[in-house]
Amino acid sequence: MKESIKIRTLTSLQEMREVAELEEHVWGPPATPVHQTHTAVKNGGLVIGAYDGEKLVGFQYSFPGFKEGQVYLCSHMLGIHSDYQKSGIGEKLKQKQRELAIEMGYSFITWTFDPLLGVNAYLNLHKLGGIAGSYSENHYGMMEDAQNAGLPTDRFKVEWWIKSKYVSEHKPKHDAIDSKKILLLTEINQAGYPYVLGKNQEVTFDPTVDGWLVPIPGDFQSIKNNDFELALDWRLQTREVFQLLMAHGFVGDNLIRDSEKQVSYYRFTLRDRLDLK
Repeated sequence: MKESIKIRTLTSLQEMREVAELEEHVWGPPATPVHQTHTAVKNGGLVIGAYDGEKLVGFQYSFPGFKEGQVYLCSHMLGIHSDYQKSGIGEKLKQKQRELAIEMGYSFITWTFDPLLGVNAYLNLHKLGGIAGSYSENHYGMMEDAQNAGLPTDRFKVEWWIKSKYVSEHKPKHDAIDSKKILLLTEINQAGYPYVLGKNQEVTFDPTVDGWLVPIPGDFQSIKNNDFELALDWRLQTREVFQLLMAHGFVGDNLIRDSEKQVSYYRFTLRDRLDLK
């Protein structure tokens, strides 16, 4: 990340307008109304900005959530200007979010992301110590923005237990890829994209054993842009396996990259074997 990038909390109406402008740059219009983000930060929410000099180049927007007696922070959006992506700003924003959320009294942050976007998964699980705790089928319904048009918007829900030892002592794990734990087999097609051959018939799923691996494409966005049918097949094939694992008490706790096969692998562990609280 550039040394000139500064991370700070945003609170004013003018700063919320800058956030709205950046949001439209990242996802297109319409942006979240300024009155909504401004109200959120006045009532337990949080907006954090990354600045290169006077230019806002990244932001993170969260608001309070409440469910089953628990108050938590719902991390709704994280956007990075196209000229500054893959520069470490996202991780810096999330770490600042954790720091400030703890100061505000929160112990839990949650958000959703597309399970097939490896860049997001690598940040959320591998770097930050979040877990993919549940799976939601077509979470937002069919959307028309450039990143989601035409595909079911399946999402993982991240659980980030920010006060736990699991997170505070987290160090990225470079797990080995055990071929006996891979539940879907992949190959590379003539266009150079990975595709799913089918279930690994040489592996028998045991719901008491940790470390199951599920592949996703190394660059799903490129597949979405160039081969819709392949993108849809990845969605449906992985959906079935993700739901199977989570129905048996597993959560995603890491993402392992395999550049040779142009895929990454989610590692799934039984939830009750993780010290999350």
